[in-house]
Amino acid sequence: MKHFINLKDIPAKDLRKIIIDAKKRKRLRKKLSTLEIDKDAPLKGKLLIQMFEKSSLRTRLSFDLAMKQLAGGTLTLRSNELHLGQGGESIADTAKILSTYGDIFMFRTDSDQKIENFKKYLSVPIINGLSPSSHPTQVLSDIFTVEEIMKKPITNLNICWIGDSNNVLDSLIAASVKFSFKLSIGCPKNFEPCKEVRNWVKKNNRKIYIYNDPKKAVSGADVIFSDKVISLNDKLDKNKKKQQFKKFKIDKKLISFASRKSIFLHCLPRGDEVSDEVFLGKRSRVWQQALNRVHVQKSILLYCFGKLR
Repeated sequence: MKHFINLKDIPAKDLRKIIIDAKKRKRLRKKLSTLEIDKDAPLKGKLLIQMFEKSSLRTRLSFDLAMKQLAGGTLTLRSNELHLGQGGESIADTAKILSTYGDIFMFRTDSDQKIENFKKYLSVPIINGLSPSSHPTQVLSDIFTVEEIMKKPITNLNICWIGDSNNVLDSLIAASVKFSFKLSIGCPKNFEPCKEVRNWVKKNNRKIYIYNDPKKAVSGADVIFSDKVISLNDKLDKNKKKQQFKKFKIDKKLISFASRKSIFLHCLPRGDEVSDEVFLGKRSRVWQQALNRVHVQKSILLYCFGKLR
């Protein structure tokens, strides 16, 4: 039994195995329709229980479809429909019930500590579907997409992030250490990655490049990543933050400083941080990126069950 919580804690060789398996599984599905089951039906009879404390579209859809294609089933819960966190039932007791009914648990939460608490009491694997400090399933899928499009290992590419320092960036930074690729980050001074994240990179003998000038960050980049800068949960003055990120908008002019063959990726949902011209343009691969979540989630599930081929 293996958990999938944070890329920092998973060996690089295991992350590479997941990607290799996902590539094989996607290739073998070329002639299959959406709900046809993979021929080996590796998770027949298995149940994934999903719980969401935060809104979800791609993560919810991709895990649901992933389990169906692996011959398993899913049950989706919302925490506000349960006794959890309302004084009615402890995480320990909830975890026992989840472990009794299901074979694996995927949790999207507003608390890193809750994931750790569930991990402590569950007797089945747990997958982090997003937490305040990490979005590992998204970023591993993004690496899959980058290698699929660029037709080379991400190790040999220059990767750029333009935007806020958030859970997706934290996982991308962890990935830059695990996969040894160059990562340049463009953001305002007050929105740089926290000291704890930078110290972890340094401790692992790697380096990330942080620029407060978006042109320098994007210069020569093969892949440009971004995420929504202004979110509903922002506790800062949104108008002030919008002004601070104004020159970091990814438009045709900014993207011209990247490599001629560069691509643009965005984990969605999007906001004003990217122009329609770029988001809907020839360099954008956001729809392929979103669909690839299914293939990688399947291999993550198999990794947790110890069934990677």
